[in-house]
Amino acid sequence: MFLQKEDLGSAMYGYQIDQITEGNDDLVLQAINAAIQEVGGYLAGTSLYDVAAIFAAEGSARNALIVTHTATVAKWYIVELCNADIIAEQAKERYDRATAWLTKLAKGTVNLPDLPIISIDTDESETDTFGYGSRTKFTHDI
Repeated sequence: MFLQKEDLGSAMYGYQIDQITEGNDDLVLQAINAAIQEVGGYLAGTSLYDVAAIFAAEGSARNALIVTHTATVAKWYIVELCNADIIAEQAKERYDRATAWLTKLAKGTVNLPDLPIISIDTDESETDTFGYGSRTKFTHDI
């Protein structure tokens, strides 16, 4: 899996996760999966990035910035379960920043050169499927 419960330590403390979820790791996995889908949705907004390859990476092969933003989004889904105002306020601010950055990435305003991209075959031997021209001029013979 791209993101593990231990990776959420960059976004919130482990004891906070356990208190909010009451030790239910299924809730943590649900938040992680939802975060992966949401971040993947932003990355799929452009045809540039290979989303499947990005989220198939494990360990140190993962892009650190994508891991951080995915953990931030997962934190938001976990914090939604509690009603501690201070944590929720901070989580909402970080979530908004992460989604704003992901929107910029999807639009191409921000670029991550080390993310896998989809290769586009540009085989020049193929013929164009679009033709242009005109009919031959028609004249009446009188």
